[in-house]
Amino acid sequence: MAIIGFINQKGGVGKTTTAVNLAACLAAAQRRVLLVDMDPQSNSTSAVGMDKDGHSIYDVLLGDVPVANAVKPSFAENLSVITSDPNLYGAEIELMDLDEREFKLKRAIEPIRHQFDYVIIDAPPSLGLLTLNVLAAAERLVIPVQCEYYALEGLSMLIQTVERVKGGLNPSLDILGIVMTMYDARLNIARQVVDEVRAHFTGKVFETLIVRSVRLAEAPSHGKPIIFYDFRSTGSQNYISLAQEVIYAVEKAGSR
Repeated sequence: MAIIGFINQKGGVGKTTTAVNLAACLAAAQRRVLLVDMDPQSNSTSAVGMDKDGHSIYDVLLGDVPVANAVKPSFAENLSVITSDPNLYGAEIELMDLDEREFKLKRAIEPIRHQFDYVIIDAPPSLGLLTLNVLAAAERLVIPVQCEYYALEGLSMLIQTVERVKGGLNPSLDILGIVMTMYDARLNIARQVVDEVRAHFTGKVFETLIVRSVRLAEAPSHGKPIIFYDFRSTGSQNYISLAQEVIYAVEKAGSR
């Protein structure tokens, strides 16, 4: 099994879209998947049609609720969810005074991790304490990067943060791959950014490009991942392809 964190300190790069749709595609491939929404905006929660009733990851992090009580089945077979809620906005302040606060998520999910083949964790678009919890809990990282001009600069900063975490909080942390999102083949800049990222991070960039798509953008408003909203769409086929790459990287190359 693998615990995979989805991180990028920049918002609007397709992080949540990638976490949700990859989780759905892995579940459709008969893998047992747990999606953990660590973002106070709760976009992963709504993107799979879940409401915010009941226990959330906030309750788990603050130690009020056993993690098993927060796991909820989704409408999709093999896909379970630990939802977020707006209380997470205050969690960073509440966690500050607790011992070993960076490891709250890691320790919380430990009792149930082996019930799943994949634990997919959607981090907030920041490098605060919640994201540090994701970095401490994850074994591997997927980094979504938008095909735009400033992508490489932000990516280099993020990689430095990952290396610092690897040197302290989580020595076994590894980057599974960088996924290029919102790709538009008509734009020279998009092609140039992909080429530059692949040149700088050789062997760490997934072959699959996530193409900018109206149907992909529409799907969250219907509470469905793209494979359930429009299976034949380009976005659906992109994420199916990405899931195949992830399965190969994790299972065929040997997961920890």
